[in-house]
Amino acid sequence: MSVPSVATYVREEFSPAETDVLRRYVTNVEGPVFALVNLPEVVKGALFARYSRTHKSLRRLFLDEFVGDLDIEGDLSIDATVGLERAERLYDRVFLEYGDDSVAQLGGVHLACEQASNILTKVLEWGRLMSYLEQSTRYIAYDDRLGGRYRYYRDPELLASPLGTRYVGDMDRLFDTYAELVPLVQEWCRQRYPKQAGDSDFVHRQSTRAKALDAVRGVLPAASLSNVGIYGNGQGYEALLMRMRAHPLPEARAYAELMLSELRKVIPSFLTRIDRPERGGAWTGYLRSTREATAEVAAKLFAGSGPPDDEPSPEVTLVDFDPDGEDKLLTAMLYGHLDVSEVRILDRVRELSAAERSAVVAAYVGERTNRRHKPGRALERISYRFDVCADYGAFRDLQRHRMLTIEWQPLSPTHGYSLPETVMEAGGQGRFAEAMERSAALYDELEPVFPQQSSYAVSLAYRLRFSLQLNAREAMHMLELRTTPQGHPSYRRLCQQMHRLIAEQAGHRAVAELMRFVDHGEPELERLEAERQAETRRLRG
Repeated sequence: MSVPSVATYVREEFSPAETDVLRRYVTNVEGPVFALVNLPEVVKGALFARYSRTHKSLRRLFLDEFVGDLDIEGDLSIDATVGLERAERLYDRVFLEYGDDSVAQLGGVHLACEQASNILTKVLEWGRLMSYLEQSTRYIAYDDRLGGRYRYYRDPELLASPLGTRYVGDMDRLFDTYAELVPLVQEWCRQRYPKQAGDSDFVHRQSTRAKALDAVRGVLPAASLSNVGIYGNGQGYEALLMRMRAHPLPEARAYAELMLSELRKVIPSFLTRIDRPERGGAWTGYLRSTREATAEVAAKLFAGSGPPDDEPSPEVTLVDFDPDGEDKLLTAMLYGHLDVSEVRILDRVRELSAAERSAVVAAYVGERTNRRHKPGRALERISYRFDVCADYGAFRDLQRHRMLTIEWQPLSPTHGYSLPETVMEAGGQGRFAEAMERSAALYDELEPVFPQQSSYAVSLAYRLRFSLQLNAREAMHMLELRTTPQGHPSYRRLCQQMHRLIAEQAGHRAVAELMRFVDHGEPELERLEAERQAETRRLRG
């Protein structure tokens, strides 16, 4: 499998002195994918935490903000391969001879994945056994250029085609529109939400800028580049690389080879099965064949069914829940404290009075003074399935929740787009609509020739249909987190609707009441309070 041309990505430039420092701590100093080595875990974690709120690459961030605090004297002799040969022999004996897959869960790697399209980031962030941190569109303005070019993915095959010039021209125009709208909307926000007494200029500027970036991000195409920090173990990376090799998107398959090259520098033994025809080859083939066969069956079953419904879809539909869910939830809460069968407990629960049921829930949940106080796994006994049709920007934020099950349909302009009220009130509606038309027209040109790459052209404001299934415990976590006042308005609205549907349609009012930190308010300046708190922490030192 070919590795993408160096021309596909912008090469970072470093001085000889910087290169000398970097060589000790990263597995390469040029490409978009590299692993961190020879650094304390706390430093790697802090680097990734800072990663999401800066336009800088991880290597530049390390040089500018971290290396000065490290004691690198004496580091010249450090070699990440020390002890590797002995470890590989031990691993081969345990893993290959005895088949103990759990051994691959004990070696982890911090991997920087840069210049990845927003389509690719969803592929990278699929696995449950890994941790991700993605560059944020609300803290970083995307009108900054990388190597003199706007930050979007340039597929080599597409660029080499007759459509290449059209693709670059339309993409540049979308980014031009974004660059024009950001200051317009930011100035409107600044006037609409005057600085309050006690707030510094910095707090006001950051909160109004975040609101503007939130509103305008819908213009950005899905080809927009992002940086993703991944921490995972050998087993997680193996599964991820298998999926990427079987993926229909050329970018994903090519990027898998870049990742594999860097990972083999630090955990080679954990990845030995990937290239074996009877193991990795068979696994990749299985994933590819089942995807293609299912797509073929689906196309036959729905052939001649006509175009998608013209009627606008509800944003959120609760399509499946258990009417007896609350009885089963109370049964699960009591189960670990008794020595009788689950059937007997369920029968008894059905006889309980309202006061007795409330007492069970109150005892199990306790006094939650913080949304991070999570009740136990009894809440995993019941689940909900939602069908959602919402803008791609909201989807990309919710998709990162690893404990739920999410499936999505191809990204296209089919379901229309969401126009933020902020953009409309700031007078940017015309330019926003023009960008949406340009995005849809480019998609229509690309789709017959490049069915996979055509999604690059679709702006984040366009709606995507996806299904989301989660148990009550994960629902509590996601709905409380994603409705906090500082959240993006798009996903706040979705999660508020989910919470109402659990209470009203499912009739699980006790479950909904457990989620006491779900916020149904409508803050005007979402980031204001968070920026105030951040400044207070900074001033305290």
